[in-house]
Amino acid sequence: MSPIAMSPIVARALTADAFAPFGEVLRLPDQPGRRDYFDGGLANLRPDAAASLSLILAAPVLGRPVPVAQFERHAFSSQSFVPLALCRWLVAVAPHAAGGGPDMTRVAAFVPGAGQGITLRADVWHAPLTVLDAAAPFAIFMWRDGGPRDEEFAEITPFRVAVDAPV
Repeated sequence: MSPIAMSPIVARALTADAFAPFGEVLRLPDQPGRRDYFDGGLANLRPDAAASLSLILAAPVLGRPVPVAQFERHAFSSQSFVPLALCRWLVAVAPHAAGGGPDMTRVAAFVPGAGQGITLRADVWHAPLTVLDAAAPFAIFMWRDGGPRDEEFAEITPFRVAVDAPV
């Protein structure tokens, strides 16, 4: 039976422990002040790659369960996603398989809560940014050198992710 015909993967709430194999959870401080992220998942494995900050308005995916048909990775750079407004979004990830490509037997899916962002480790496969419900603004940070090794895409056997009520 193909994964698209199987029961959907169920997205769970994003927690630091559950997400640790894939990266770091970013969150606002509990009190007024600042929380720095410089020793965690941020990584640039190419000294000639420049820092890249993008601001995007992501269109929503309205189908439920959420279809996922492609994964991407950045083998030499971490990638951070920080929502700039309150929104629901989905993070689907998989580690790199020993034989190459995403390890689809170890896919995990998360729905970040209010005030949470993520930093994906270098070499972690992930679905494209998937916003639920309505268009939402995001800041995306990574390192790029402008070459073909900045990102790699993999066609995968499509699967679906069940997303419960708002988190």
